[in-house]
Amino acid sequence: MYLLQAFLIGILGSFHCIGMCGPIALALPLKNQTLLTRIISSLLYNGGRSITYGIMGLLFGLLGRGLYLGGLQRWTSIVLGIIMVLSVIFPILFRKVKLESRVDAALFSVKKLFSRFLSVRTYKSLFIIGLLNGLLPCGLVYIALAGAIVAGTAFDGALFMILFGLGTIPVMFAIPVAGSMISLKFRNRIGKIIPYFIILIGLIFILRGLNLGIPYLSPHIDKGMKAKCCQH
Repeated sequence: MYLLQAFLIGILGSFHCIGMCGPIALALPLKNQTLLTRIISSLLYNGGRSITYGIMGLLFGLLGRGLYLGGLQRWTSIVLGIIMVLSVIFPILFRKVKLESRVDAALFSVKKLFSRFLSVRTYKSLFIIGLLNGLLPCGLVYIALAGAIVAGTAFDGALFMILFGLGTIPVMFAIPVAGSMISLKFRNRIGKIIPYFIILIGLIFILRGLNLGIPYLSPHIDKGMKAKCCQH
């Protein structure tokens, strides 16, 4: 169930992130404008993003494992779910935090590297641009990282983020290959769905933390983690 969540977050999030990542995808330093080159370029770029997401998921999965060992995983899931729901219902509460702008300032050097590699027409530069793009601040990425924490292990956290990255590929792949084929009207429609989707994910996180014993939706976390430990 949580793996399906990761993929769905990626699919819907990709429409939301077109505004930020779309210009980067359109500015990829292609060697020429052939369809084959665009496909190879997009695969390298999106592959780099997915690798970065996987590494981030591994690290946040380790954090989730530590929280589980400390007996805090259930409460972490509940708190993260509540934060997701409140961020949609009462967005004014989160405007003062300005987390994204602070992260953006911290990643100023990453943006400088972008401009450097965007001027180089090599496949290596395309892959590096993808790796760097995975570090850019994004609200949907933060939600996916919350899922990596709740996953409870380093492996599951990495898998969660990789699937999130794979979910973003169809739309992000289409941008450099087919150009601006997705209309603003369609993106706005998807954008209206995303808040409801975030609330749904938040509620699932809360139910998961409540440990109600409902298969897939709210399974017994302790039993699931013990079973994984026994496998190792």
